[in-house]
Formats: sequence, C-alpha cells, structure tokens
Amino acid sequence: MPKKILIVEDYADALSFMKFLIESYGYQTLEASDGEQAVQMVQLEQPDLILMDLAMPIMDGLAATRVIRGFDKTAKLPIIAVTAHGKSFYKQALEAGCDDLISKPIDFTVLEPVLNQYLGH
Repeated sequence: MPKKILIVEDYADALSFMKFLIESYGYQTLEASDGEQAVQMVQLEQPDLILMDLAMPIMDGLAATRVIRGFDKTAKLPIIAVTAHGKSFYKQALEAGCDDLISKPIDFTVLEPVLNQYLGH
C-alpha cells in the first residue's frame, strides 16, 4: 500500500503540480487548502508525511503544525514546511515543529529525495 502524503496548499496550481509530482513517485496524495482543514485531515486520514504551506488563510502552516504536534498519534509525523519565502522561515518552521523546509517553486530534483528520506525509501 503506498504511503499517504498530505499536501496543504491554498493555491490550486501549486497543489496540482505537487500532487502530480508526488503521485508520479508512487505515493498517494491527500489535500487540504488551509491549516484548519489540514488538522482535520490528519485526524481522519493519518497521513505518513505532510507538506505544509506556511502562508495560508484561516490557519497558517505554523499554527497548524503546532496543533498537529499536540496530538499523541502525530507527535512524530514528518512535516515538511513549504514556502516561497525561502530559508528565511527555516528557524520559525523548526520551532513550530516542522522537520525540514522546501522552497517554492518546488524543484522536483529536491522534492523526491526529501520525501524518500522521511518515508524511509
């Protein structure tokens, strides 16, 4: 059974691109368009990894990460921050509970090795 990756992204084009890439690597994808939906999706679907956009409406990625880290079941779930602000958010992402950070636009040569690293492939 393929590993499930939750993509949390509020821009439809970026979400579609990430979904296409991730599915081409053989993973199953789940989607959320804001942090609040991400928290609900994590509880319902129990993904194996989260790609978390940091700047979103309703609840941003940092706040959603903190909430997800508060659940016993998801305290160790790999969460990779995704941001167009580059490494300037790296410290904030780690402090919120993210495991790593990938810059937008997503570089497919960077994405697959990061996913494999955290999913044990």
